[in-house]
Amino acid sequence: MRGPFSSPTSKCLAQLAMLHAAHAFAAPLSSSSRWALRSPRSAGTIGKWRGGASSMSTAPPTSYDSSAYELKFTEMPSFTVSTEATAAAEWSGDLLVLPLYATPKPDGAADGWEKPDADLTEVAAAADSAFDGAVSSLVAMQEFKAGPKDSSAVFLGKSTAVKSVALVGMGEAGKVKYTGLGGALAALAKEQKCESMAVAVPEDIDDAAVQAMMQGMLDGLYSDNRYRTGKWGSLTLVGTSVSTDGADRARKIMAGVNVCRDLVASPPNVVTPKSLAEMAVDVAMEHGLEAEILEREAVEALGMGAYMGVAKGSLEEHGPKFIHLTYKPPQTPTKKVAIVGKGLTFDSGGYNLKVGASLIELMKFDMGGSGATLGTAKAIGLLKPKDVEVHFIVAACENMISDKAMRPGDILTASNGKTIEVINTDAEGRLTLADALVFAEKLEVDAIVDMATLTGACMVALGDKYAGMWSPDEDLAKALEASSEATGDTIWRMPLCEAEYGPDIKSKIADLKNVGPRTGGAITAALFLKEFVTKTPWAHVDIAGPVWDDKKGGATGFGVKLLVDWVESQGAMK
Repeated sequence: MRGPFSSPTSKCLAQLAMLHAAHAFAAPLSSSSRWALRSPRSAGTIGKWRGGASSMSTAPPTSYDSSAYELKFTEMPSFTVSTEATAAAEWSGDLLVLPLYATPKPDGAADGWEKPDADLTEVAAAADSAFDGAVSSLVAMQEFKAGPKDSSAVFLGKSTAVKSVALVGMGEAGKVKYTGLGGALAALAKEQKCESMAVAVPEDIDDAAVQAMMQGMLDGLYSDNRYRTGKWGSLTLVGTSVSTDGADRARKIMAGVNVCRDLVASPPNVVTPKSLAEMAVDVAMEHGLEAEILEREAVEALGMGAYMGVAKGSLEEHGPKFIHLTYKPPQTPTKKVAIVGKGLTFDSGGYNLKVGASLIELMKFDMGGSGATLGTAKAIGLLKPKDVEVHFIVAACENMISDKAMRPGDILTASNGKTIEVINTDAEGRLTLADALVFAEKLEVDAIVDMATLTGACMVALGDKYAGMWSPDEDLAKALEASSEATGDTIWRMPLCEAEYGPDIKSKIADLKNVGPRTGGAITAALFLKEFVTKTPWAHVDIAGPVWDDKKGGATGFGVKLLVDWVESQGAMK
């Protein structure tokens, strides 16, 4: 990833075969495969997997083959979700949560109008009567206004059927954000250390609201527990007979979000191109996707000179792994789409070394695009949407310094024949994406979305809450904006300004330069990528800002919910 103020498949591993030895489905590639399977020690060997069959070559063991560097994943919170049509006051357990609504500001209210304490709902009033006025007393003592982030709890006693009761603010009626309610429930569950919780949801709650609430709750409960243990018990939705289908969908989507978080948060000596490829094959084997891993010789045979320009600076053990997973629905798809994720497992900046306030210590998150891509593959594999075929593509590598690394001034040739003058080796992500986009378009898909931690300039423009989105296709842009609105993965459409800024990436000695001037850096990066998609509807999403949030513990899993919703919306289009 280029900083905001900087100037302008191979040996597939014995360990991977060992990892899947229990499946024992090894089969040779068919003679009709685009790339032939060579001898085990050939640098051009490719690993493919189709519905259970795998064939991988060997590689010499390295110091990174120790279990100390094993890629681990956070377990999803193991609690049950159920519904009860009984009254909230009749439930028994650790914590009963009563949502309350805020009073809206009346029309014509004076400037000094103060929001009053929240009124009790009918359900809360019944619980107040059953608990000897504990609910109304809590509202009065805390001056509870029921804003979207308000919550308060009181202990009733060990001998009572309900040990504690809590209030959560829903905001004004008609403006409820159920994702926020789920986050409040997660905070209460952790704060109260309860094993069982019930929430008195509105009677008219539907599956979509339950899904949003559960996604918010699972998001809030996420903790990097790969090296810790712990569990939580149950959640009951009282006062409703709504199904738990929304909760089940939420679990599947959040499983993908958590995979993304774990990948992005893992140190770069754990998430390497090799381990990322292994993980991708794991996802394929677990959920019935097709997997293809292209190694160095195969990548070179395809003419991916831009990608290899970045990858060649790493040691052989961290060489390139071009990952291609495919989800195919049971029936003939009506749509085919591709998701391309930037996969720089570590970015040193190359010879334009990251120094000073360059965030080099956080460049493990420079594979945030591939984390979102593979997290989406996990979720799609669980959800199994109809009518849409999805290709997940990651050109994984590192950007390192060595005697083989690309230098400022080098000229690279991408797989579409375009030549690129390397002005700055720290603008490497767009080089890997260039060849990945060419590969994606050759699949003859209906749309391509790439996701990348591409520029610090986008962070300067939009901060850390919004991703930038560029697309010359109105329908695709609107579809992504609708998915953003539906999921809370916030994006902001940005201008391409091709006439004004396109000349800034033209080279005097090659077709393109890999950077333009300091100003407009996020735009010129998008324009660079546009050069590698000729006719397919395409969008670029720069997630450099929202990929990481120190206040929330680091990796956010941004992009998975957005992409899942977009994929499903494509399948729904006939």
